Formats: sequence, C-alpha cells, structure tokens
Amino acid sequence: MSMLDPIILFFLLGLISGLLRAELRLPAAIYEFVSILLLLAIGLKGGVELAKQPLTNLLPDMLAVIVMGVALALLAFPVLRLLGRFSRADAAAIAAHYGSVSVGTYAVAVAYLGSRQIAFEEHMPLLLVLLEVPAILVGIVLARGISRQTRWGDVAHEVFLGKSIVLLVGGLLIGWAAGPEGLIGIKPLFFDLFKGMLALFLLEMGLITATQVGSLRQYGLFIVVFGVAMPLLSSVIGTGLALALGLSIGGTAMLATLAASASYIAVPAVMRISVPEANPTLSLTASLGVTFPFNVIFGIPLYYAMAEWAHATWGGLTP
Repeated sequence: MSMLDPIILFFLLGLISGLLRAELRLPAAIYEFVSILLLLAIGLKGGVELAKQPLTNLLPDMLAVIVMGVALALLAFPVLRLLGRFSRADAAAIAAHYGSVSVGTYAVAVAYLGSRQIAFEEHMPLLLVLLEVPAILVGIVLARGISRQTRWGDVAHEVFLGKSIVLLVGGLLIGWAAGPEGLIGIKPLFFDLFKGMLALFLLEMGLITATQVGSLRQYGLFIVVFGVAMPLLSSVIGTGLALALGLSIGGTAMLATLAASASYIAVPAVMRISVPEANPTLSLTASLGVTFPFNVIFGIPLYYAMAEWAHATWGGLTP
C-alpha cells in the first residue's frame, strides 16, 4: 500500500507517537467498539457473498487452508528450535502465532484491494476463520504432546468462543441469512465507515506496536529476521496454494496475505491457558512488533505484486 494511503499514515502516527511517548491512546471502550465493528463487517461481507454459492463448492479451499495452517506452524517450529534456540514451549507458541492469522492484516488487505477496485473471492472471510484454529492445536501438541493434563475444554472455549471467532462467524451467518437486501439498513455503519474505523484501529495498533519495540533490544536480531523472513516464505506458500486452487489475482494476494500474517489476539489468549510457561513477550514482539508493521507497510503491496507475477508466469498452467 502506498505510504500516502491515509490508513497507513494513521498506523505510522500511532507508532511514532508511541515511540515518542506522546499522551495519545484510544479509550479502551472505543478500541473495543472499533474492533467489534471491523470483525462484524468482515463477517457480514463474506456472509452476503457466501449466500450466492453452495458451501460444497468451497470444500477444497477450506481443506487446503486447514492443511496450510498446520504446515506453516510445523515449518516454523524447527527453525525456532534449531536456529533461534528457543525452549520447546516458546518455539511452539511462536509457531502457533505464525500458523494462525491476523484479522487486522486481513482488514488492511481488504482496504488495499478495495481502493484499487481489485476483486477477490467472496469466501475469504470463511478461510480467515478456518485459519485461526489448526495452528493453535498444533502449537499445543508441539509444546505438550497429547496429554491428559491439557485442559482441552478450556482450549476449545478459548478457540471457538473467543471474541474474534464469535464475531466473524456470527457476521458470516447474519450476512448469509439476511442477504444484501436485508443489510441495507445497517450498510452505512458496517460498510460505508469500514475504512474510517480501520484507520482508528490502526492508530491504536501503532501505539501498541510501539510498546513491543523495546523488547527487540532484549531478544536480539533473530526475532527481527524471523519476523520478516517467515511471512515472506509463508506468502510464497500461500501464493502457490492459491494458484493450485485456481483463485483470481486478488484472491491469490489475499491468501498470500493470510498465510503471511501472524496472530496477536486469538493465539496469545489460548497459549496463556494451555502453555503458561511460554513467554508471551517473545511471541508478541515477533508477531506484533515486527511482522504486523512489516505486512501493513511493505508486505501487502509485495504480495499483490507476487500474485500478478505468478499469474502472468504460471496462471495458464492451473486448471
């Protein structure tokens, strides 16, 4: 996305203000409201489009992204253990973050493609929801193995009844049930104001990101390198999978972005319960302090350019 795009400038305003310790912070209630609105808006948009096609047609894409989420976590884990020399618990927790997905990054990608009138497949919000779960389960198994001591009931509650999943799935179901005509009355709030709400969200995310920068001095160069290299590698995997699934250029860019993003909401909540010995600062420094700003400022335009190049080079080879 262009550095002149206002939503990116809002993120940079928050980041710089946080680094300079300016007296700036969104009230907690406002940030909560903006988060809820964004999650519901993403779900509603996806639900409206899902109503236009049978769910069975989407099964190949759904199964493929579940496998991708598992594979990305399994790929990150040995790198973190062998090269980063992290403990088993810390490596598993960080790997789970990178196999999962960032709703905030997805929202920025939606705005990026929308501002350029680039279409993408309507079921992307469904794939977003599916990518939240598998890496979390893989991370727990990598940290603990299959153990009776794992509180699977608590894990299931955090995974499936966490705020992001409930709002995304709820929005999908409401959009699917109501259809475009039924949503006309709420369109101004959830659709027309989407980019403005995203700007406020990114302002707060910039402020939060600034709080993680200090940890980079403590944990060194490896987290910075991993936080950039892992999303680049994951985006290549996402691009290849999108080509195999026959997605459009916009859909390829979106799947690459989903693969490249790292969770900073759902996964930390679950890891706190299931792997309490893991250091959450490591995971959040990598995912929120490095990967999120990299993706928002540089990654998304790069992934779109990669999608264009891949379709021009290999697009004719896919069914």
